[in-house]
Amino acid sequence: MPEPAVQIAGLTKRYGGTTALDDVSLTAARGAVTAILGPNGAGKTTAVEICEGYRRADAGSVRVLGLDPRDRRLRPRVGIMLQTGGVYPGARAREMVRLLASFAESPLDVDDLIERVGLTRVARTTYRRLSGGEQQRLKLAMAIIGRPELVFLDEPTAGLDPQSRRATWALIEELRTAGVSVVLTTHYLEEAERLADQVVVIDHGHVVAAGSPHELTGGSRSLEDVFFELVGEAFPT
Repeated sequence: MPEPAVQIAGLTKRYGGTTALDDVSLTAARGAVTAILGPNGAGKTTAVEICEGYRRADAGSVRVLGLDPRDRRLRPRVGIMLQTGGVYPGARAREMVRLLASFAESPLDVDDLIERVGLTRVARTTYRRLSGGEQQRLKLAMAIIGRPELVFLDEPTAGLDPQSRRATWALIEELRTAGVSVVLTTHYLEEAERLADQVVVIDHGHVVAAGSPHELTGGSRSLEDVFFELVGEAFPT
């Protein structure tokens, strides 16, 4: 049986007197889309940042493609889409994608990818002058240009119009079909229901539910109802 893309066991992270994650365990399967859901402040972003190697855990074990998240050997194998940072404000969109492509052994075609994410018209525009949605699409292109085995997507469709959101969903589905493992955080119910093979719900630093959308809903309830029951509030929008 293939090793999981991500394996977390007993993960704990504290910031001063606040416990962001408390004995969290979860698995993201290879070649699947795993969606991590939860209200703001639940700890989901902290968990993902530890998997990305940006933060250190206080306790517990984290393995990404079988390696420690800070292992340099992961760099060419993992793509990361951040909500903030990671782009030079004065760089043009195509320049940033080409720069990352130059570091990859077998990158995707730059112009084809830019067209796929709908940035051809603004390919020569600097990052700071792109709209919020265009910035999101550029970060997605930067995350996948190197043909990663695993990609972390933090709110990949935040700020996108409905047409761009659906185009992004189609691209994520193509990644899964190609065998890429995807771990994403999202605030969109429809996104989780459409894309996820596995859903993990985190609240107050604890995993409160995990399973396929069908398993969580029993096939007869909405994921929104289940989310409300688990965390005591409506699904964030």
